[in-house]
Order: sequence, then structure tokens, then C-alpha cells
Amino acid sequence: MSLFSIFPFSLIIFGWHVWYGETGETYRFKITLTRGGIPAEGGGVYIFVRRRFVFFLEPLYIGKATDFRSRLYGHERWWEAWWKRGATERHILRIRNGSDRARIEEDLIRRYQPRMNDMLVPRGALDMPSNAKLRRAWRWRQWWKDMFRLPFGRKPA
Repeated sequence: MSLFSIFPFSLIIFGWHVWYGETGETYRFKITLTRGGIPAEGGGVYIFVRRRFVFFLEPLYIGKATDFRSRLYGHERWWEAWWKRGATERHILRIRNGSDRARIEEDLIRRYQPRMNDMLVPRGALDMPSNAKLRRAWRWRQWWKDMFRLPFGRKPA
């Protein structure tokens, strides 16, 4: 007897989750609670998540892997996320292309700024993304912000 047949609402809570990148792009992740839910082959982007009060999700760590099994079974950050920060589940998005994995990982890290990621988190308001496609979208948003910014209240350069 599976968990989903016992608790029908758990399919809604623990099936899929959508995360949004800094660019506004949506990514649909599969939620895995056990090692058995990790795909046997393939790579992509994963998120260690802490779930609070059933519906509130907080990403603790975002990473990419070329092979989920080899990366997630002995992941050096999972024990810290689980033991110290209270991670309850892993979210997995399968992506074949390595450059797409890097772009999506950076997009998500820049949006959510997880506690355990420190390399790709923006340091200031004018910190540009390293990926060219993300950088173009970031510059466009910055241009629109500057276009509608009030002339008073700005500090002189």
C-alpha cells in the first residue's frame, strides 16, 4: 500500500512543485522524499528544501549534477541541510544539456538566494549574472527600473 493511496492529499502536496527564476521563467520540479525517488540516470538541477506548515517551502541549497545518483547519494551538503537546517525533501528537474543546467541553476540562485549557496548569490544591486542570456534579461530589467525611477531621491554619481 503506497503513501498516496493512504493520504490522497499527499499527491497534491508531494507531487510536483513550480519554482520561478529571476527572469520569471518557470521550472517544474519533481519532489522526492526518499532515495528511491532519485532518477537512475541523467542529470539536471536539484534543490534541498525545508517545508514549513505543509505549504511554505524554503530552498536551502540549489545545485546541478551530471548524474543524480552519484551526486545526491553522498552529497556533502545534504547532511548539513538535513541536520542543521531542517531540510525535508529534494526537488529534481531533469535537464540533458550542461549549459542549460548552469543557466537554470544561476537563475534560481539569483532569485531565491539560498542560505547554503554562496558562490552565485548576487552581492549587490548592480551585480550582473555570469550567464550571457541571464545578463541580457537582467540589463533589460535594470533599464526599465531606471526609466521609471523618480529623478529626485537619487544620489548623484
